[in-house]
Amino acid sequence: METMETNSVSGVSTDQRAEAILDAAARLFFAPGPGRVSMDDLARDLGMSKKTIYRWFPDKQSLMMAVLDRQFEIIEHTLSTAVTAADLPFDVRVQRFLAAASTELQRIGAAQLATGRGDAGLRRHVERRIDEVIYRRLAALFRDGHRRGLLAAPPQLLAEITRGAVERLLNSDLPSELDCTAGDLIRTTVDTLLYGALRPADEEVAS
Repeated sequence: METMETNSVSGVSTDQRAEAILDAAARLFFAPGPGRVSMDDLARDLGMSKKTIYRWFPDKQSLMMAVLDRQFEIIEHTLSTAVTAADLPFDVRVQRFLAAASTELQRIGAAQLATGRGDAGLRRHVERRIDEVIYRRLAALFRDGHRRGLLAAPPQLLAEITRGAVERLLNSDLPSELDCTAGDLIRTTVDTLLYGALRPADEEVAS
């Protein structure tokens, strides 16, 4: 049976209604736990009919993609903010970038979305957005460090190693085994990687 529209939703503008749907979908779909959230669950939470939701989003996949795109815009802003200070040392910029990235990816469950949850189209969408928003920026950060003579190792190698560590740790049981977060382990991995790859200060190449 269709859910009756409630006053809290029916009285708002169309733009507000679309935002309300996105807000509720993000809250429910990305909540911790293995349970699946249906469009019926979403309609009940919003106090509106599924027919109303489908006016804005024709199916669950399109709704999920819209929720993810909005969240990746937030992640983009977060990552830009993490590395904008020009006076930050290079290693601190990388640490802040990856700490922010791992926190955001954990929060939306992007690793699970990319490797198992949802349909194939949604997984491809998540993989593409992670590549665009995070890994291409990470590769550019390593290239900048290499151009400035701060890295002794090829930036492509460092980017691939770091990417592998991030993806592995976000899907690993190691954080719970070591009683820490995946972000903590990623920072430790990056520290180990970077301080083996960074040139000593007296060996830096002039840009």
